[in-house]
Amino acid sequence: MVFRLLEKELIFPNTALAEPDGLLAIGGDLSVERLLLAYENGIFPWFSEGDPLLWYSPHERCVIFPDGIKISKSMQKILQKNVFEVTENQVFEKVIEHCAKTPRVGQDGTWITNEMQEAYVKMHQKGLAHSVEVWLDKQLVGGLYGIKINNVFCGESMFSLVSNASKIALIHLSKNMGFDMVDCQLPNDHLMSLGAEMISRERYLEILNP
Repeated sequence: MVFRLLEKELIFPNTALAEPDGLLAIGGDLSVERLLLAYENGIFPWFSEGDPLLWYSPHERCVIFPDGIKISKSMQKILQKNVFEVTENQVFEKVIEHCAKTPRVGQDGTWITNEMQEAYVKMHQKGLAHSVEVWLDKQLVGGLYGIKINNVFCGESMFSLVSNASKIALIHLSKNMGFDMVDCQLPNDHLMSLGAEMISRERYLEILNP
């Protein structure tokens, strides 16, 4: 069952009522308060330009546990050489802008609309959204951003302008920022090759809100 949200009511339905594809609700707004409530309950917005706001809570969640991330021998060599510089929360707006503009294989356009960018910048300004930046020769070449809920990082998107840059960001996030779990939302071959796994919504929520 898909529920219609009202802008004046800050509430979400029980996530167990989501459709088989995870779609739970439609409507509402992208206020900081609603976004925070959504993430605290394992819900995230995902929609295309021109579409109404759609809110999802998948029955299975794609996640990475820090101890389970796979680092290939070639990647280990790159890390040892310190080819890239990695920073946190230095240029959040540039990271989300790159994530919106970077072409995706099999995707026409982006779900990171201007409205979405503005909403997450506001989240960042309130200390709720965070970014990881990857630099090569002082140029921003990769990164990712997402929302911190308790000790879980709810990843939203990442980008890479040169080979391995987004992997470097994800490895740094997993290994150096102290999170119990990185939420990748939905699976793809790239994430699964890096050690992502699928867990139930119930287990996800237990880790999210211990």
